[in-house]
Amino acid sequence: MSLDDVLETIDHDIEDAVARLFQLLRIPSISTDPTFKADCKRAADWLVDDLRSFGIANARTVSTAGHPMVLGHVDGPSPHLLFYGHYDVQPVDPVELWTQDPFNPCIESTISGKVIRARGASDDKGQLMTFVEACRAWMKVYGTLPCKVTFFLEGEEESGSPSLLPFLAEHKDDLTSDLALICDTGLFNSRVPAITTMLRGLLGEEIIIHGPNKDLHSGAYGGPAINPIRVLSRILAALHDTNGRITIPGFYDNVPDIPEQLRTEWDTLEFDAPQFLREVGLSHPAGEHDRTPLEMLWSRPTCEINGISGGYEGDGFKTVLPSKASAKLSFRLVGNQDPIIIRKQLRTMIQNMLPPDCTVEFIEHGNGMASNFDTAHPAFDAARRALSDEWNETAVSIGCGGSIPIAGYLQDRIGSLPMLIGFGKDDDQIHSPNEKYDLRCFRKGMRSWARILDALTSPEGRDPNCATHRESV
Repeated sequence: MSLDDVLETIDHDIEDAVARLFQLLRIPSISTDPTFKADCKRAADWLVDDLRSFGIANARTVSTAGHPMVLGHVDGPSPHLLFYGHYDVQPVDPVELWTQDPFNPCIESTISGKVIRARGASDDKGQLMTFVEACRAWMKVYGTLPCKVTFFLEGEEESGSPSLLPFLAEHKDDLTSDLALICDTGLFNSRVPAITTMLRGLLGEEIIIHGPNKDLHSGAYGGPAINPIRVLSRILAALHDTNGRITIPGFYDNVPDIPEQLRTEWDTLEFDAPQFLREVGLSHPAGEHDRTPLEMLWSRPTCEINGISGGYEGDGFKTVLPSKASAKLSFRLVGNQDPIIIRKQLRTMIQNMLPPDCTVEFIEHGNGMASNFDTAHPAFDAARRALSDEWNETAVSIGCGGSIPIAGYLQDRIGSLPMLIGFGKDDDQIHSPNEKYDLRCFRKGMRSWARILDALTSPEGRDPNCATHRESV
């Protein structure tokens, strides 16, 4: 028996794998809406039953203050691999924009090939099941997995993971591992396999400027009375200079420049910045004028205004001078930027800009540090070779503009080295109506994980000169 047998088993059983994924996709496990609490429990129970069905006999749900976690273990030699995924999904609103019932999955033919259409198809049920199906095939061929593996499946990722940190503290011994495999990312350029090696952190802050003690008639008070919207507008406009840099004092103190070797590698990537913007109706890069779009997306911090509210916002017109105005800000952080320090610096800047008769109220909306991973670890080279063999494209190391807090938590609190590998595409419409996952990505994702398991655990898999099973799709 060999890796080829596992890959052939995956290909032979693809229809059964899709059918199992459809069963999971039919469960509306929307974690943020209490209406679907029982469905989240149902999804967790389904995963436990599925893991047990191919030999993970100790798979179980673990209750939390919110939705249950799923744990399962397979003993074996080193390395100890932890696999993380999440079974909860985003709400489907606006449901009228879906072309079919979001929880009635189907295979749909598109210009780029067949896709699985359903909420959670890409984020993250389809991705999660690529690893599960790879392990199922491995167990079918060998009767066991090639090393010690822990399955860790969460049910609150889409609602801020309120139970995650207490769970990590309580179950640290169960989760401590050599590598943490996370399948919640995507390909580069829709066809090139990628390992995400850096994630930006996140800070959310809501600002409320208070002025008069009630809304005023703009004719009776306009002029002598302060207008909180005008004050807020001046503050928001002052957050960036004319070159796109953020003006909060001390904001860039812990922002590193990327290594020249990494900059060179990124420059060789076939990233079409004009097309990237054209796809969303834009044509000119904003942000820092002296940085490339990829640098801005992956290695530079941001300050974005996500919403503004104040005064009369209904239909028609009302000449009101409002008593308050508010804005919601999000910051993507990099390097060693500390979100707690950034929050203090922001608040000090705003307080220093307040005119007489105005006060400010701040509301916190979460925070997290950026994450950077040690790509010098030999496991990264092994995984790159495995991915390159499967996709017939050289796998690349990329950054991610978003934030995946679990990666940092597993690294800092559990001591596991995260490795983020996913098979989604930029056009998968996650969090939006008509979410999809390419059937080709689902199949090759399974095959990729089988190759990675082999590469991380067998001498042949670590040898770049050994024969490998290649197949184009």
